[in-house]
Formats: sequence, structure tokens, C-alpha cells
Amino acid sequence: MHVLVVEDKRSLAGHLGRALEGEGYSVTLAYDGEEALRLGKTGAFDVMLLDVMLPRIDGLTVIRKLRADQLRTQAIIVSARDTMNDIVYGLDAGADDYLTKPFALDVLLAKVRAAVRRVPMRPPQMLQYQDLILRPHQFELQRGSRQATLTRTECALLSVLMRRARSVVPHAVLIEEGWSGDADVSFDSLYVLIRALRSKITRPGEVELLHTIRGVGYSLRSETC
Repeated sequence: MHVLVVEDKRSLAGHLGRALEGEGYSVTLAYDGEEALRLGKTGAFDVMLLDVMLPRIDGLTVIRKLRADQLRTQAIIVSARDTMNDIVYGLDAGADDYLTKPFALDVLLAKVRAAVRRVPMRPPQMLQYQDLILRPHQFELQRGSRQATLTRTECALLSVLMRRARSVVPHAVLIEEGWSGDADVSFDSLYVLIRALRSKITRPGEVELLHTIRGVGYSLRSETC
């Protein structure tokens, strides 16, 4: 997880950076609002800690501009401005949390951990099992030198099968993943999609990877079940 710390007091910024790195985070420091806005617009950060009173551009304006650009980086204001109105203004500007100075370092780290838990999981660029490769963003399957295009549902099903390769994935889990929890989807619909997916995964002469576990679900594995 990558954290952007925006604080014009360099000693405090360095202290926070070291504390966060000690917790395993990757940290970038910025010392004014203009730099914070430039870095924030890259979308490279999961969490941002920033003061309100910053040189060049204030922290509330930074957050408003990022939100206007649809950037949802978790933003925690860390400020000496501690009135109820200050906190309300900060949250209304788009901040996800507000911590007043002076603060206990343990509290700040706990707030960062909570923010990290709210960060959506980013789908991997690629999943691989044996000679089978899935590129979720392209809805593309590759096996050896050949490629096949997948539907959204086929891609979702294969993704969960590959993430749980060598394990048995129950019917209900596949339906939840493939159809986003649609309760009206039947096992027959799952069967039809799995059959279509199997034909794309394995062609004549190739080792079968997608196996049926009767009465339970399906498993991606190279050995015979």
C-alpha cells in the first residue's frame, strides 16, 4: 500500500514517513498543496494524509479537486484546526477521516489501517496457472500460443477458479462471483457457462485443466480428479 504524506513541516513529515514505513507502507512525502495535487492526480496512492494549512494550495482545495476528478484515494486530514466546524468542513470537502493535532501516533496508524481496509482490491493484471494465463482487464485467456476472448461472466468464473487453483470451488461460490450474487441464477446456467469456458481453456490434444467435482463444484488442476 502506498501512502502520500503532505505536511509542510519537514521534520514532522519525516517522522510520519518513518513510522509508516516501519508498518510496511510505501511512503512518498510532499510539502505543499500544489505538489500534493500533482501527485494525487496520478492515482498511484491508496491513502493520503494531509494538513489543511498548506503552502500554495490548501488541503481542502486539494481534496475537492481530486474528488472533482473522480479520484477516490482515501484522504485523512491531520490538522491543528480542531473546532467542530473545521471537522465538518473537512469531511464535507471529501475527506474520509479527520485527526486533530496534537495526536497519538498509534491513533494515526490505526486510522491509516482502517483507511486501507476501505481501499477496494485492485484486480490483478494477470493470473497464471500452469500454461494458462488470464488477463482480466482484457477479458482474454491465453494458453500456449493461442488466445481466446471471454465474456464478463466467463472471466469472473475463471478468475475465481485460478485464484483457488487445485482447490474445489463450490457451485454457490462460482454463482456469487460470476453473477454478483444474483439469487435467480441456477446451477443449469452455471453448467452452461462452465462448458463454454472449458472449451476455451482446453482444445483437443491439450491437458484438461477444468474438472467437475460432481455434486460439489469445479476445480482447476492439472491432475485427473
